[in-house]
Amino acid sequence: MQITLMDEDEAQTLRHKQQEALKAHEQRSRSQLGHASDTDQASHERAARLTVSFTSGHGEGYADPSGSKPGQEPTDDGDGQPVKLALVGNPNCGKTTLFNIIAGLSKPDSGQVLIDGEDVTGKPGHVSYMLQKDLLLPFRKVADNVALPLELASTDRKTARAEAMRYFEQFGLQGTEDRYPAQLSGGMRQRAALLRTYLFGKSVALLDEPFSALDTITKSAIHRWYLDVMEQIHLSTLFITHDIDEAILLSDRIYILSGRPGHITDEIHINVPKPRAGDFTLTPEFLAYKRQIIEAMHLS
Repeated sequence: MQITLMDEDEAQTLRHKQQEALKAHEQRSRSQLGHASDTDQASHERAARLTVSFTSGHGEGYADPSGSKPGQEPTDDGDGQPVKLALVGNPNCGKTTLFNIIAGLSKPDSGQVLIDGEDVTGKPGHVSYMLQKDLLLPFRKVADNVALPLELASTDRKTARAEAMRYFEQFGLQGTEDRYPAQLSGGMRQRAALLRTYLFGKSVALLDEPFSALDTITKSAIHRWYLDVMEQIHLSTLFITHDIDEAILLSDRIYILSGRPGHITDEIHINVPKPRAGDFTLTPEFLAYKRQIIEAMHLS
């Protein structure tokens, strides 16, 4: 993600260069997908580009969580791998508002939300959105809760349930298919909610503090599970959290949102290979990242 302030001429030049770069990227992607298997296509689709540009009284901003800087060729390391991003900031600085804009639930005063070059501003249904509460329907069994996105896509209930259950072992949900949400622990409910989010089939998933209600021990266990499952399912995610440790552990890049109205003030790359060792949170490298974020948020 890159945030800059610029005058209107610079902004117009940036948008033109961005559009040309996106066209080139899309042409390469179509060529690659033309020779890919169905599984490969799904992986590429889940590694889509999300770009947000906007204007406010403070100038014009540009955000590209997929990694390229304004006016440069899009970069995805050439392998179509999705990226894991975290957005951290003090309360009431606009994190959830930004998510609502990206999801098309709210419209910005001006600007655009682009996914793979397509303007989806104010258009719901282009990203998956996992809220802080799991929102599992209490009267539906777990398998039927998870299958709901497939039913909404006009798949009959029996087929949708069977398709959803194919992922239960991968998501650590085996044995819960015929239970009701009230019979699950908090961690298992969040696993079910994340699988439901994944089955919406969108290229970008927004996760709004999905683990904040869990106790410390449960959260630690689900962090390990989350890192493992995310290595398998190829989903680009943008993650809101107030937990600095969580942001460092689960993300490739972290963005600091500050001020009211909020704006991106810093970008921190977590240059640690994945899968990350279980003791990563105890290393000097981890503590150095934490110190950098605390200083960027002016908490020290």
